[in-house]
Amino acid sequence: MNYLVTGGSGFIGSNFLNKYVPLNPTINFINIDALTYAGTNKNIEIQHFKNYQFIKADITNENEIKKIMYEFKPTKIIHFAAESHVDQSISTPKKFIQTNVLGTFNLLESAKEMWQEDYSEKRFHHISTDEVYGSLEKSGYFTESTPYHPRSPYSASKASSDHIVQAYYHTFGLPISISNCSNNYGKNQHDEKMIPTVIRNAVNRKKIPIYGDGKNVRDWLFVEDHCDAIWEIISNPITIGKTYNIGGKNDISNWELVTHILTILAKKTGINIDNLVDLVTFVEDRKGHDFRYAIDPTKVETELGFLPKYNFEEGLEITIDYYLKKYNVK
Repeated sequence: MNYLVTGGSGFIGSNFLNKYVPLNPTINFINIDALTYAGTNKNIEIQHFKNYQFIKADITNENEIKKIMYEFKPTKIIHFAAESHVDQSISTPKKFIQTNVLGTFNLLESAKEMWQEDYSEKRFHHISTDEVYGSLEKSGYFTESTPYHPRSPYSASKASSDHIVQAYYHTFGLPISISNCSNNYGKNQHDEKMIPTVIRNAVNRKKIPIYGDGKNVRDWLFVEDHCDAIWEIISNPITIGKTYNIGGKNDISNWELVTHILTILAKKTGINIDNLVDLVTFVEDRKGHDFRYAIDPTKVETELGFLPKYNFEEGLEITIDYYLKKYNVK
């Protein structure tokens, strides 16, 4: 069998490949990635494996995608590729529409044409985000039945792609599944993201920016747990046509997250915690900044028996150790 993984050189996709390529020697994994700013093959630890292949390709190129599809005839398509940086979606929204909407459409069309209604063991799995649901107040959780209410160009583009994927199931019978995850953290995340930025700036004694008053709340999911949930979904036929919310049950404010990271850093580096906290700087809030995200993962737990393996403390320890090594901190 051939599994086509889009965006496999990015943060979540590379963690998925690094774990599941070695575990499945009879499955060929083809990674297609445009290698934009967020993707690099330095993230790939399994390049020497015989059941792994990389192709540089852009999912917005319809002809290129069709050629790859017909050459490899994948049984499953695991679609990670996306523009995902909210700030950039505010300044340059067009590329988010092109990649997240048009790119997803190109993949769906090619899959529909290639499979020609022979859907035995086939799957198109689309990785999405909890941001499509909009913003929560101080209570409540996102469920799979929460109405979509995206509030940034990024979340709107992901909501659009979710709807297109669902439409291909209802209209054409394409065997799809969708997962909407909370904020991921772990190794291989791009330096611009929040947790790497906090660690890098702290160890280099630079200002640590926090939007607004730091009270915005996010749920944090360790990336390896996310990858395990995806594998469970694509491996089980009962998930066809369904959406699953994947969260870590770690919803905390940005201020709490930063101080937690700084406390761990102080212990690991010997830097005085007060000196680290003094680096925190509250900056002008992001436009349309959602107040709170929090996921109810009951559906994936009850239907598939999925539970995260790592608690928040364990995940943060692993993550911080990875970035301290990356930033050459002894």
